[in-house]
Amino acid sequence: MIVAGIGCRRGAPGVAIELSIEAALAECRLERSALNALATAAEKGDEPGLRAAADRLSLPLILVAKPDLVLASDRVLSFSKRVFSLKGVPSIAETAAIAAAGRDARLLARRVSNREAACAIAIGEGQ
Repeated sequence: MIVAGIGCRRGAPGVAIELSIEAALAECRLERSALNALATAAEKGDEPGLRAAADRLSLPLILVAKPDLVLASDRVLSFSKRVFSLKGVPSIAETAAIAAAGRDARLLARRVSNREAACAIAIGEGQ
């Protein structure tokens, strides 16, 4: 299972989220068709931009509970002091991708970001 983990600012537009996904896919040398799902922190589930991006890409949006984000923290490649101080994990994008991709999940590259959103791609054995 290949999952794009998303972290974003409150109110981030869907287009900014999609641009972060495209940049992460390019970094990993993957086509959009390789993605099985998007994932983010459960608390972001009401973000219209995230929902819009998932709908536009025809992908499910997996909402990851905080304990699962924390469990994935030891497998990240990036560390944001700001995100850690606010959310208690080093990267929402990376931990969400790892947690949602399933057993033995690993990141394919560090997260990429723009001003509104960050994306990291993980691959795992699915749920």
